[in-house]
Amino acid sequence: MMNLNQQAIELLKELIAIPSYSGEEDKTANVIENYLKTLGFSTQRKKNNVWAWSKERDPQMPTLLLNSHHDTVKVSSKWTYKPFSATLVDGKLYGVGSNDAGGPLVSLLHTFLHLAKFEQPYNLVFLASAEEETSGKNGVPIVLDELGSIDLGVVGEPTSMKMAIAERGLLVLDCLVHGKSGHAARGEGDNALYKAMDYIKWFKEYEFEKESDILGKVNMTVTQIEAGSQHNVVPDECSFVVDVRPNEYYTNSEILNVIKQHIDCDVVPRSTHLKASSIPKDHPIVCKGMELGITSYGSQTMSDQVHMPFPCIKLGPGDTHRSHTVDEFIYLSEIKEGIDLYIQLLSNLEF
Repeated sequence: MMNLNQQAIELLKELIAIPSYSGEEDKTANVIENYLKTLGFSTQRKKNNVWAWSKERDPQMPTLLLNSHHDTVKVSSKWTYKPFSATLVDGKLYGVGSNDAGGPLVSLLHTFLHLAKFEQPYNLVFLASAEEETSGKNGVPIVLDELGSIDLGVVGEPTSMKMAIAERGLLVLDCLVHGKSGHAARGEGDNALYKAMDYIKWFKEYEFEKESDILGKVNMTVTQIEAGSQHNVVPDECSFVVDVRPNEYYTNSEILNVIKQHIDCDVVPRSTHLKASSIPKDHPIVCKGMELGITSYGSQTMSDQVHMPFPCIKLGPGDTHRSHTVDEFIYLSEIKEGIDLYIQLLSNLEF
């Protein structure tokens, strides 16, 4: 009989072989759903999100959520290996989604299987979610109400089994500066591009007061700009895009209010729900992680944690620098390490 590690690897191979781009994960959802049912669990599903409880929920106990996603980014034409053929070479399993987040997903799922065999001081639910890579509306956000109250979450992402105890949010701003057109030869009009340069300089130089000892300062970066129709016409509009990465001390609304106080142009956020988050350093799961020698850090990249209004850590096998890369892979040894460390961390955890 295969052990947990072998079972996880075989499931990962099966998932790699099935295209599961964000919004198109129905077939991998079917596999995960059937896998859990075969093992005797009653599953629930909403669109391409699949979840299962280890046993009937006890309202007197806290609830622990184990979550990772089964969607992937789209494949580049530059792959050397076949992206949908799980290829094993020198202990590395190649394939799209193997690292982000197939490895964490199957490791958490098989941790769930192990923990479910024993009495735990908490309710336990496992969720394989959809549309993480696009921060889609049909992923975690449509499931949380179905799950009810959650007291703690473990989000599986490739972190090299380091524990992210804080995570940046995201605020994307579309800015539009208004001017007045005129003939460039006569210096007429009010150049919207020049006005925009002053605002862009502000974004480059402004620093928010609260700096995190985990995530650092709020980062604001202008990433796109567009103006003008032809060489001899002074532009009457200039648009630019700003990528804002808040730390845990600011809500997105607070960031937006400060910006609007300083910038006299149209500033429209694409969304405000991708929030920064953190968990107290003295939380029981963080303390137990430290006892086990797990390194903690602040994550600069987002996960489904941005949707979760309860304490979370982000932790999983694999390396974030391999995510979204050509010839993505995960070491088989990382999956074993992930399952082992998850079990040590979560067994009999009281929170």
